[in-house]
Amino acid sequence: MSSKITRDMLLETSQNVLTYSKDTKKRNFVETVELQVVLKNFDPSRDKRFSGTVRLRNAPKPKFTVCVLGDESHCDEARANNIPAMTVDELKKLNKDKKLVRKLSQQYDAFLASDVVIRQIPRILGPGLNKAGKFPTAITHSDSLVQKVEEIKSTIKFQAKKTICLAVAVGNVGMTTDELAANINLSVNFLVSLLKKNWQNVRALYVKSTMGKPQRLY
Repeated sequence: MSSKITRDMLLETSQNVLTYSKDTKKRNFVETVELQVVLKNFDPSRDKRFSGTVRLRNAPKPKFTVCVLGDESHCDEARANNIPAMTVDELKKLNKDKKLVRKLSQQYDAFLASDVVIRQIPRILGPGLNKAGKFPTAITHSDSLVQKVEEIKSTIKFQAKKTICLAVAVGNVGMTTDELAANINLSVNFLVSLLKKNWQNVRALYVKSTMGKPQRLY
């Protein structure tokens, strides 16, 4: 399956996004860069919904936060590396209170949980994290916690919703042109591999920073 996007197109689009954000209209925060996709020949109500995750070379969101819901050993390792962590006893203190669990889910972008703790999460917290789409990823003691956190920070998810449009964060304006282009390239190729008819399902691709103008890639 050949890509319909050349390296020059990727670099030019990435450069346009970064130039607008850094030179034309600089903001007081680091803007996220999104890949916006418009599908065709795809009916969300009839066709099988696709879903998949891919790890990018560079973490898209610099302020992406991960919290470890761990056993004693994982919590110690997390705190030693300045990673937020909560023990089972601390989770129990939330008393399955929906407001407190919702507050926890809003406080962090993603969660990791020790393999011995993850089975207890529904019982201790109820369905709150799952409803927020943030059910924890399991970790074992053979995993490197720091590497696992980096992996989660660098992983994005494509998921078909009820419309033919979707948007995914693929970078930020603090990146170099090459870093952003590499992330966009990986994202596009992975998305196309998920689609039943590959490129025949893609009507248009745009790249846009939070406050910037959309730049058409395809």
